[in-house]
Amino acid sequence: MLAYANGPQAQPNALAPDAYAQWLAAQPPVPVPADAGLISIVMPVCNTPENFLREAVASVQSQTYVHWELCIHDDASDQPHVARILAELSARMPNLRVSRTTTRQGIAATTNAAIALAQGRWITFLDHDDLLEPEALAAVVASHLETGAQVVYTDHDVLGDDGQLRHPYFKPDWNHDLFLSQMYLGHLVSFDAALVRQMGGLRSDCDGSQDYDLVLRCVTSGARVAHVPRVLYHWRAHAGSTAANAGSKPYAHDAGKRALQAHVQSRHPGAYVDDGSQLFCYDVRYGYADQGALASIIIPTRDGLDLLRTCVESLYAQTVYPAFEIIVVDNGSTDPETLAWLQQMGQRDDFRVIRADVPFNWSALNNLAAQQARGEVLVFLNNDTEVIDPHWLQRLAENALRPDVGVCGPLLLYPDRTIQHAGVVIGMGGWADHVFKGEAPVHNQNLFVSPVLQRQVLAVTGACMVVARDTFDSLGGFDESFIVCGSDVELCLRAYARGLSTVYVARAVMIHHESKTRDPRAIPENDFVRSAQAYSPYREEGDPFFSPNLDYMASSPRLRGAAR
Repeated sequence: MLAYANGPQAQPNALAPDAYAQWLAAQPPVPVPADAGLISIVMPVCNTPENFLREAVASVQSQTYVHWELCIHDDASDQPHVARILAELSARMPNLRVSRTTTRQGIAATTNAAIALAQGRWITFLDHDDLLEPEALAAVVASHLETGAQVVYTDHDVLGDDGQLRHPYFKPDWNHDLFLSQMYLGHLVSFDAALVRQMGGLRSDCDGSQDYDLVLRCVTSGARVAHVPRVLYHWRAHAGSTAANAGSKPYAHDAGKRALQAHVQSRHPGAYVDDGSQLFCYDVRYGYADQGALASIIIPTRDGLDLLRTCVESLYAQTVYPAFEIIVVDNGSTDPETLAWLQQMGQRDDFRVIRADVPFNWSALNNLAAQQARGEVLVFLNNDTEVIDPHWLQRLAENALRPDVGVCGPLLLYPDRTIQHAGVVIGMGGWADHVFKGEAPVHNQNLFVSPVLQRQVLAVTGACMVVARDTFDSLGGFDESFIVCGSDVELCLRAYARGLSTVYVARAVMIHHESKTRDPRAIPENDFVRSAQAYSPYREEGDPFFSPNLDYMASSPRLRGAAR
């Protein structure tokens, strides 16, 4: 199976194996569904070490859901113990099906040969050196039945050479943008058997990323994807596996890129796939802003010239996107220097000042400017931000103009270059907060997703949020019943309810000098009331793009309920 990113890496905050083992043992059991049909476990085999093969099969035999069959195809193994073990197992396992070729075929063809043996309603892949948790099949069958999904995936961890389980990967629910950044599903993935056959099985020209390609084709066909947030698969790390050494299969990265290109081109004509900054990570670019759609950058302010001037000067000096105007909403500035600077800047054709001598209301000020904006793209920007990435606006505009996107926002950094914003999690801290806050903006997967990969989130911060003009108008703009905060999140949730994604665009980067212009404690009671109404039910039931296994009271991913 394709590795996720660079494989598990030891991180400064990594969970100790003994603490993880205790947490894993304390998880409640999975109810076993009644006989809902046969599930086929498909296992391609080639010169598997004897202990690995026996342990993999034993993990299937220990399943609590007993309506399974194991379908193994041997890809011309030349080590004699493989045939001997398979013959021995066949003699005592009536639900084992085995076939073999005498010439080496490759992983996709070998898996297809195993699929040809399968008679189940569902097909689940198991690598020949990995292990299933005893409740794995029960959980995925239950999910297929309860959700109607044709594709189901679970969380997984890594089994080390020392026999210890470590590096649990707690995944979000189906996240299309993250899947375009990397094959984050990893293991375990289960499919409706009819869908696999409709897709024509796996493709040999995608060997190494054959599972990524299959899921992409299933999604293109309209398949529904569901997630079981439990660790049900143990991915064995050894010298030849991508779990221990991502560089062991560099060809797999290129195969994944080819599969991804076909997928994005089918959905977004003109889109193309670049290599990401890490192996097995990708950077999808969209052509929607290639014609230079005008972007209106809206900045509410009241005095604070030092911050505003830094923001505006960085916009002009650093932004390579050619088509933008700046609209400053002056909410009652009185400082003579600020007023003189605004008057001077207002002489530019691409800079306008709207005077709004009204009580502060963030939503109303932005709506006022949006009504007068000329752009096809609206950029709502705090005056305490600073551009450091020349391509920030291009990336945000091309994503905001996607027909499947409602709102998008960038990676925001504190002045010390740690993360200030990498997506909002509803319910974090009791209300909503920025996951990864205070962490370094580097690629790692400590318990959760990488902080520097583009992904779907429930919300982004209003410090910088970008919306297509037509989308903003169709949503009705910001809700002016919010005064200081909350309407940014509420707009994102309204878009989500309409079936539009909110996307964290990690490769668009800015500095945010947070809270230098307004006391963050000065939040009206009204905003808490409205936020409680707007954030429900996610605040109570959880954010689908986070994980119920992680602690909502910690912005850095931390195992929920684990001893510390």
